[in-house]
Amino acid sequence: MRRLYFQIYLTVAGSLLLFGMLASAVWIFAADRAYDGGVLEGARALATEILPRPERPVVELQRALKRIQKKLPVALAVHDRIGARLASAGGEIPPLPKARTESGRFHVRGAGPVWALKLDDGRWLLARPLHPWGPPVVRVLVLLGLLALAVALAAYPLVRRTTRRLERLQGRVEALGAGDLAARVKVEGRDEVAALARSFNHAAERIEALVGAHKTLLANASHELRSPLARLRMHLEMLQDGADLDRKREAQRDIAELDQLVGEILLASRLDAGTEPKGSEPVDLLALLAEESMRAGAELSGSNAQVQGDPRLLHRLFRNLLENARRHGGGEPVEVLVGDAPDRWVEVRVCDRGPGVPPEERERIFEPFYRPAGTREGHEGGFGLGLALVRQIAERHRGGVSYLPRDGGGSCFRVRLPRDDAG
Repeated sequence: MRRLYFQIYLTVAGSLLLFGMLASAVWIFAADRAYDGGVLEGARALATEILPRPERPVVELQRALKRIQKKLPVALAVHDRIGARLASAGGEIPPLPKARTESGRFHVRGAGPVWALKLDDGRWLLARPLHPWGPPVVRVLVLLGLLALAVALAAYPLVRRTTRRLERLQGRVEALGAGDLAARVKVEGRDEVAALARSFNHAAERIEALVGAHKTLLANASHELRSPLARLRMHLEMLQDGADLDRKREAQRDIAELDQLVGEILLASRLDAGTEPKGSEPVDLLALLAEESMRAGAELSGSNAQVQGDPRLLHRLFRNLLENARRHGGGEPVEVLVGDAPDRWVEVRVCDRGPGVPPEERERIFEPFYRPAGTREGHEGGFGLGLALVRQIAERHRGGVSYLPRDGGGSCFRVRLPRDDAG
């Protein structure tokens, strides 16, 4: 974390400092250029009014230069026609270059820019600006020092805020790893760190839900296993005294019941954890339903429909629905209807004429091990895992299942799966 903190801090500070260096260089260059017009025009106006004529004594010229220098922050010098210096004021100033014939600006190393103004009488007036911060190099260094300090002070809160959020996220990750399934991190801002925090919260919620579901599954499984185990124990004790055929069949039924329960628990756990193999292929849903309806003695109607999915899991889905309808259908025939639905869906309805499900229980019946009040444990009551598996398998195929009350009494379970138009 400290390495990341310094990397971000140095990147921000370095970028701002580089920008400041370039901006300072441009500003100083532009400021020096701005002297050209102002200094030359101001010096020309003052020279016309204040400087004595060439025939006047040099002492008068010296006094005039001092008066001008008091009005402008410049060093001044006057040269004659051939370049000899006549008088100066305000500090050192380089001599006039011999090749100079026109007014303008020239540079001398160590002195900076100098302006040469050719007067109407042939003399030359030289002017060099006096910078309060010294030469341009010194000014650049001073400005860069101040800029570096400002960047360091301004960048620290910004960088520290970002890394502090990462540190809080790290702490929550460590808490989750230590077993605190309720660990969440506050989402601050809208940047990548905030997106990472949202992803962590979503993953933590998913982990908490999975662990909670498995705890519930194990708790309910232990309860469900007690009943057939108790019956088996009783049958075995009675078999020791001489078994009849009915008791042997009852024991075999209890063993089959245990085998079915263990199979459903394992399948529910694999589906919930996402470890169930995802074999996918085109499936003729009408043919699949015809096979399962014949096995359950149900009446099938509808049209051809093809979906993409795992045939083994789809068989299990509709077998559970048909078994549930047979168990709760009151002895009436179960009806299965398959056909296309709007928006590229295939819809299957499995309907019975049983007592139906009260409104407050129509979602809870899809929870693992939930059984409506009044249903019996054991062979005819089921374990409460069948409809939970139906929903899990439907969602694994990007579909869903819902309960609908049937007109005239009874129940309908509607399964929707994406249509496979490739076939």
